[in-house]
Amino acid sequence: MKKDANSIQKGKPAVQKSARPGKVVYVALNEPLQPLPSPPQPKQKKKRSYKGLKIAGMAAAMTGVCAASVYGGMTYYYSGRFFEGTTINGIDCSGLTAYEAEEAIAADVEDYQIEIRARNVEPQKISGDRINYRYASQGEVLKLLKEQKPYEWPTGLYQKKAYNITTKATFDKRKLQEEVRSLDAAKEENQVAPENAYVAFQNDQFEIVPETEGSELILKSAYQALSLAITDEESTIDLGQEPWVYEKAELTSESEELQETVEAYNNLANASITYTFGDQTETLDGNTIRSWLSFDGKGQLINDEASFREHVRQYVADIASRYDTVGTERPFDTTSGRTVYVYGSAYGWLIDQAAETEQLIQDIRKGGQTTREPIYMMTANSHGYNDFGDTYIEVDLSFQYMYYYRDGVLIFDSPIVSGTKVDPSRATPSGVYKLYSKSSPAVLRGPATGPNTYEYESHVTYWMPFNGGIGFHDATWQPYFGGDRYVYYGSHGCINLPYNSAAALYQVIDYDVPIICFY
Repeated sequence: MKKDANSIQKGKPAVQKSARPGKVVYVALNEPLQPLPSPPQPKQKKKRSYKGLKIAGMAAAMTGVCAASVYGGMTYYYSGRFFEGTTINGIDCSGLTAYEAEEAIAADVEDYQIEIRARNVEPQKISGDRINYRYASQGEVLKLLKEQKPYEWPTGLYQKKAYNITTKATFDKRKLQEEVRSLDAAKEENQVAPENAYVAFQNDQFEIVPETEGSELILKSAYQALSLAITDEESTIDLGQEPWVYEKAELTSESEELQETVEAYNNLANASITYTFGDQTETLDGNTIRSWLSFDGKGQLINDEASFREHVRQYVADIASRYDTVGTERPFDTTSGRTVYVYGSAYGWLIDQAAETEQLIQDIRKGGQTTREPIYMMTANSHGYNDFGDTYIEVDLSFQYMYYYRDGVLIFDSPIVSGTKVDPSRATPSGVYKLYSKSSPAVLRGPATGPNTYEYESHVTYWMPFNGGIGFHDATWQPYFGGDRYVYYGSHGCINLPYNSAAALYQVIDYDVPIICFY
């Protein structure tokens, strides 16, 4: 039986399968289809596994070839274009050729305008199209592209590159000149000339008032400044900050000349010169000195040297008119008790006005406090009631007597014979004089009447002249002195003295002693 079973098994399958299909499973449309379980695969033999590897290898190779093709193609593409993420001067140049990038840059550059600011006018703008403003390639864009390594194109996908290049542009210079001439700042009504700095008296002292800039435009300089700004692609220019485009003041507050003037006039305003005239004084102060200066309507000091000198000269002349005694008539109390008025042109105080004017100008400019006497041409013994002091010679022509006082003490007196009274041409003139020489012996001669002949010729031992050819001398020919001898038998104007009196006077008389002659 076993054998048959085995034989049966060998002849056909032991189990018969039904021809009916298996159970159908439905899937809803809104549910995803689930993959059917894969039927069990028969075990492959080693020989058949090599075939699968070969197919996989071929697939990988094909993928690599495709990738290489894409990489190579993109490398070729970017050999003439900028990588993705590339900007030049802020402009996106991704995928652009050098020419296309330059066109984009040119469009940006040529959209140019500049704002011009100037003194005393509203800002104005000049657009690039009005001056034919054009981009000029310098080859920098192409140079950047050539420096790009095409095979590195993938870096552009994740790494951005930003370049900044210097752009150049050209413009029509003639048109720019026309634009400058048409600016409001260049119009005639807006041209205000600058004003110089000047010195004025304010705040109780001399100060420099600064210069004003003005708005007088120099067209050539304004054009040059604007041209430079446009070349440098500036968006604004303030001509007011470019002082070289405007006319400048000739004198500024930094001027050494004005600095020296301020110093000099402040010294002048602080000067004080006090003159002494004996017990009297006269002070010239800064207020008076300032009144001698010249100022214009706005208070600007006018450096008028001639006018200033004239004020100083007039001041000195006024001082002289009040304190000079030469050429004036002044009272004199005589020994006889009379008060007479004597005129003197050869004795007294006489200010040297020219020299004093120069000295006063120097003192004023030096500043500070000064106390001194004026510069005199002639001086007297004293100031005050009379300038004779207490040392003088008194010649009383009415009483025909003379006196010599030294320091108030009578040291000499004598009767005299003066010029003949009945002949006015021979009368002794009154006045105040000074002894200017002495000689012993001497020959006195009158007017010449011929060769070596004179109207008279007198030999004297003591000669003391004080008024030209008039002087003291001995006169041995006179029989007496004093009284009325002079009326008919007087001299030719000299003061005749007894011999002994002339000798005594000759010994004590001093040069420059005032000699007062009066009737």
